[in-house]
Amino acid sequence: MTDLQTLINNLPKIVYGLRLTLGNSQEIIQQVALINHAQEQLRQIQQEISTEAIAEAQKLSSITYKGTATLAQITHTKRWVVPNVLRVEPNISGNTRLIIEKFGNPEVEVCLDTLKSKINYWIEWGDLLQAIAADILSDANLINQVNSDINYPSLTNQIEHLKKCLDIKLALNDSRNSDKQIQQILNIEENISKAQHRLSYIVNTIKSSQGLLTIFLAISSFCGKSGFAIEWLDDAHELIISSEGKFQELTDILNDCQIYQDKLNVYLIQCQQLKEQAQKTLSQKNYKRQHTKKLTANFSSSQIKRITIYAVSSLFILSFGTLILKDKINQYQQVNQNIDLETQAVSHFKSALKLGMEASSLAQNPPHPLTRWEQTATKWQQAIDFLNRIPQGTSVSSKAKERLIRYRRNYKFISEKAVVEKQALNNLEAAQKLATEAAFFMKNAPNSLSAWEQAKDKWQQAIQLLETIPKNSFAYQEAQTTLSNYKTHYAAINAIIENRFQFVN
Repeated sequence: MTDLQTLINNLPKIVYGLRLTLGNSQEIIQQVALINHAQEQLRQIQQEISTEAIAEAQKLSSITYKGTATLAQITHTKRWVVPNVLRVEPNISGNTRLIIEKFGNPEVEVCLDTLKSKINYWIEWGDLLQAIAADILSDANLINQVNSDINYPSLTNQIEHLKKCLDIKLALNDSRNSDKQIQQILNIEENISKAQHRLSYIVNTIKSSQGLLTIFLAISSFCGKSGFAIEWLDDAHELIISSEGKFQELTDILNDCQIYQDKLNVYLIQCQQLKEQAQKTLSQKNYKRQHTKKLTANFSSSQIKRITIYAVSSLFILSFGTLILKDKINQYQQVNQNIDLETQAVSHFKSALKLGMEASSLAQNPPHPLTRWEQTATKWQQAIDFLNRIPQGTSVSSKAKERLIRYRRNYKFISEKAVVEKQALNNLEAAQKLATEAAFFMKNAPNSLSAWEQAKDKWQQAIQLLETIPKNSFAYQEAQTTLSNYKTHYAAINAIIENRFQFVN
């Protein structure tokens, strides 16, 4: 094995060192020294490649006795393979394309020229990393924030922890534990809200920021205790980072954030359901306990009265006792009826919440076709119907009133969207019909000036209809494509008619 081959085999380890892990100032300074050392090793390999190429050229020239082998021929003909970085760092994972972007493809042989070019990129990347390090060292706020973020779990781990916390088995027969569990659920809700706030900060910062250092703040918040390293810039100049060995781009982080947002929304609904179930169980037990006390007190009082009255008339006691028993039976029946109403009210409220969530999800990322808006409006109406069925005096009646106001407002807004979309669709279809009629006139009466003028009017009407279609409608994109085509037809037929008038005159 040649000295050059030995050096090439070390390339993955050297290139792996061309990374910058954000931390405190002292750690960053130490990493800059390591980056410098890696660059020196790369320059040594470049020198060995040049020496190897010259030696091979001389050797080939002496063998052929013609002296025709050139340095360029040697650097293009001899092939080498850079070993897989996973042999050096087996913990690297993530997007394979991103790993290849930095380290090269271990399955492809490269000529010396290509290898030298790649080494140049690596050396330049080292220079860029040192420039980034200098900017970071001059920004005390960034360093302080990164050092603060490492005290908290990554957003990924935070989401997983919340999922485990929601695995609650409600103590349906223990009111004391029910109180504790309700408080536990409230704490989880608060933590979900904090996670949502953190997630919004990350997404908004990455999407809106033009500065690299500000983006680092968002990535630091995303990775938390896991930390992250700046690894590479891909061909599209998108930043590649790694956290716990996983390579990813900013786009991957944004995609993860969207998934996490959906999960947090689901977790909030689960919290609401658990809380309502626990509160319902607690209120039912309190309700039964209070009524039982009341009935017991009433029943004891009636016993005393019955004994007193018994001294006067046993017949009256029997009659009065019968009435009391009937009254107590009615009271028990009323209690059960109230419990049934409460159960039904909670069920209706849950159904309304579920439909509201589905409607909100359907309305995300407009514009949408008419059928989507109509489906969304239907779900809002169904949710409103459930809320209207909730009777006064139940544990959810006040919350139902609040939701009813919001859901009616949402239903009105979505219904208006559906009306606008329907009108846009009608205008698009009417314009297409006019265009068909115009084409019919032109085809069936090609020599009739009157027919061509009618066709012109049809094209003009079609254009006017398309121009009324609003930009925020689903039909707008198709309308714009069609509009360009119709204007071309209108201009052509107008020119033909003018030429015919001139010819007639």
